Amino acid sequence: MQVRQASNVLELLEYFAQRKLPATMAEISDGLGWPRSSTFNLVATLAERGYLYEPRLRGGYYPTQRWRLMLDEIDSADPLPEAVFDLAADVAAATRETTAIAAPNGTQAIFLHVIESEQPVRYFAQVGSCVPIHASSAGRALLAQMTPEERQAIYRKSGFPVYSGTTPSSPEAVEAELTAAARRGYHQSNAEYVPDLAGLAIGLPKTGRRLSIVVAGPVPRCVPHRADIARTISLAMDRHGLA
Repeated sequence: MQVRQASNVLELLEYFAQRKLPATMAEISDGLGWPRSSTFNLVATLAERGYLYEPRLRGGYYPTQRWRLMLDEIDSADPLPEAVFDLAADVAAATRETTAIAAPNGTQAIFLHVIESEQPVRYFAQVGSCVPIHASSAGRALLAQMTPEERQAIYRKSGFPVYSGTTPSSPEAVEAELTAAARRGYHQSNAEYVPDLAGLAIGLPKTGRRLSIVVAGPVPRCVPHRADIARTISLAMDRHGLA
């Protein structure tokens, strides 16, 4: 469920992030497909609160630095450990695949930090992207850090949507994957959510949070080298005190 007013604010920010130029009320309305009245009300409210301004008279609106300052204050109160960023950078450089740090978000895993591969064919992900917690290696590496009771609570909300023939479709199937991963030493996925995409993840409990690091890329590149990727992650975790 999405609250329309909140969604509109986020869509407006995404619009400016892509446009990178001021926009008039008419341009915002046309660009986002909003009624003129709704556009006026939202833009006028944000301008009155100091989140939008007119760089030039009648030249359109643009976000102010107030957004960044507010987010910096939020982030500074509870930042990700620096070692996590260093770990992701090392793993991305060594594997040349998209590397992300994930955290639980209800029935999903959300990416808090992403280093995208520079290879022409790659997994495209962004900070804020979400994947199903039951149908991804990143998600199961998070589930493994939870108590059985916490996992069951998530399972009850999941509904277990099936995205492919390899998607775990029941609590029992996910629990079997967790058991296999515990023996193996890492979590893996193969086209469970995104076709032709393979992932490998390891939990990061020493951060004091429920986090996982995941390396994801095309099946032909990643599946044959799972053990090597897992070794690369483990060695990097040792170097950064996160093993």
